[in-house]
Amino acid sequence: MQITAFKSRYSHYEYVVMPFRVMNAPTVFMDYMNKIFRPWLDKFVVVFIDDILIYSKTGEEHADHLRVVLKILRDHQLYGKLSKCEFWLEEVQFLGHVISAKGIVVDPTKIETVLN
Repeated sequence: MQITAFKSRYSHYEYVVMPFRVMNAPTVFMDYMNKIFRPWLDKFVVVFIDDILIYSKTGEEHADHLRVVLKILRDHQLYGKLSKCEFWLEEVQFLGHVISAKGIVVDPTKIETVLN
């Protein structure tokens, strides 16, 4: 990671992971995710920090999109925790919205909180 690289008189060193307590770690990671997914952003992928939303019109298309995203992650040595992954959902809550084939609406729980 070039941002945290340092040099001693013996060698040049670069972290291979983000070190703890680096204040801009979320920004650097978000920039990296946007960089590796750039060709597909807003075509079938939306990324927010470590949340990846894959959307498609058909099941076959979705399988292809899922393969592309998983391959990109593997190629860049990024890994998801299977217990935190959800696949093949008809409706998903993402960044305060509910997204489905019917469209995008504000998450009703967010509206309820404001009303109360």
